[in-house]
Amino acid sequence: MVTRAVRTVLAFVMIMAGAAAGTLATAGTAHADGCYTWSRTLSQGASGADVTQLQIRLGGYPGYGSVLAVDGAFGPATTAAVKRFQGAYGLTADGIAGPATFSKLYALQDDDCTPVHFSYSELNDCNTTWSGGAVSAATAKANALRTMWKLEALRHALGDQPITVTSGFRSRACNDAVGGASDSRHLYGDAADLGAGPHSLCTLARQARNHGFNGILGPGYPGHDDHTHADHRGSRYWSAPTCGI
Repeated sequence: MVTRAVRTVLAFVMIMAGAAAGTLATAGTAHADGCYTWSRTLSQGASGADVTQLQIRLGGYPGYGSVLAVDGAFGPATTAAVKRFQGAYGLTADGIAGPATFSKLYALQDDDCTPVHFSYSELNDCNTTWSGGAVSAATAKANALRTMWKLEALRHALGDQPITVTSGFRSRACNDAVGGASDSRHLYGDAADLGAGPHSLCTLARQARNHGFNGILGPGYPGHDDHTHADHRGSRYWSAPTCGI
């Protein structure tokens, strides 16, 4: 297994190689990542499974109040998300996903496709099977992966300081045990409760508005004075009155 340190060194080498060549014509398949390897440069108008993989990882860069569709179609919203991601990491913000962009993504992901600062176990302390919720186990786990990439973007925007996840996926039994709402987004695997740490709960709630979360509940909302909740419900509902949201 290629270690994260080795992947980071390889990522740097690819960036320098791309700069020397002066082109983003190909994605540089010499780098075989343990999770996923892109084989072509992607730009507006592209479509396919490789675009879907890109969109999952850029889910935290849709812009204020927006959600990036994971539909395999590289349109204007994906272009804008690529630019925000590139700008966040000091890359040329041209909206084209080429060697430098992919290299940064390789450095940010572990071999199980989770971002380096979050893990499946962190998003599920209920069971090991992801079963028993409101959706299939596979869907719940896929939803959690998208959540983690949004949290990775949130973490980076807040200075790369740790974010503590206090609750993620719940089966119906786990949800009942903690007194969760009968229609809790935790049952879908697409919600995360965040505890205070380097950042206040209000800071987390305010910043989450920029990272693709339709649901944000925090201090001032009933039952949420000790955590900030972020999820992917179908339409926007933000309520953290103490935080001015």
